[in-house]
Parts: sequence; C-alpha cells; structure tokens
Amino acid sequence: MATKKASARRSAGRRDVGTVGQAIQQSQPFPSDGQEALLTLLMTAEKVHWPFQELFAQHDLTAQQYNVLRILRGAGQQGLPTLDIVDRMVERTPGITRLIDRLVKKGLVERERSEQDRRQVWCHITREGLQMLRRLDKPIEALDAHALDPLNREEVRQLIRLLDRVRTATFSNS
Repeated sequence: MATKKASARRSAGRRDVGTVGQAIQQSQPFPSDGQEALLTLLMTAEKVHWPFQELFAQHDLTAQQYNVLRILRGAGQQGLPTLDIVDRMVERTPGITRLIDRLVKKGLVERERSEQDRRQVWCHITREGLQMLRRLDKPIEALDAHALDPLNREEVRQLIRLLDRVRTATFSNS
C-alpha cells in the first residue's frame, strides 16, 4: 500500500514539471508544435478538471449532472427542452435522457411533457437543485480562481481569445 502511494506521488509530481515533454519524460522532440500544443491542452484540461470532479463526487454529482443543473438555473423558471440542454452542455453526452433521469431521481430536476408537442419534454431545476448549486457556488469559484492563479488578468483574457479561436475553427461541422 505504501509503495502504491509513493508511486502515485512520484507520477503526479512528474506531471507538475515545466513542459509537457518533461512531464511525460519524452526523450525525443514532438513531431510538431501542434502536437505539443494539443497534448499540453489535454493534460492541462485533465489536471484542472480533477479537483472539480472530486468536489462533485462529494455531493453525489458528476460534472455533466452539475452542468445540466447550471444550464437549467440559467434558463430560469421556464426551463428548457431536453435537446436544448444537450446543445448547451460543455461535454457532449449521448445519454441525456439517462442523465436527466438520475437528476429527477435525486429530486434536483423535474420534467414535463409539452402541451403543444407531446414529443417534447421540458426540464426544470427544482428548489433542491437550486440549493445544491448554492452549496457548490463558493467552492467552484475558489477552484476556478485557483486553476487560473498563475495567470494575470490580461493573460487570462488572451487564453480565452486563443481557446475560442481554436474551438470555433476546429471541426466546426461536428
């Protein structure tokens, strides 16, 4: 057991070193700057994502469930049709119905069939769902701030601009 913990600390520590090449102990240069940039983006995203995952797990939520709750809070009392929720999600999910089923079972979301179109299902956040988000708001703000702490305000704005350019230009048809 102790050796597993020590090994985990060593491997986690390697991922915290300067460049991504150093973090993965790559002995050869990357074939392209693009490959290095994408690997850096993916490794950084995972590193930033984990503390959020742990926080959500403490509240019996997944990141996708939290995302749905945030979307529904933003929609207000009118709620949203299920397919509109999918369009607004950070991560794509093919199983939105099952995801919402779990939130309904937890009492965080309610569903109702549209009167005009019985095929359409509207989702609304419940009082319990809003309370859950209020409990998470401050810890999320703290994690947000901590993740971007190494950057000053202008660097954060520049990062947003660069990532938006990549996001909107990359695989725009998917």
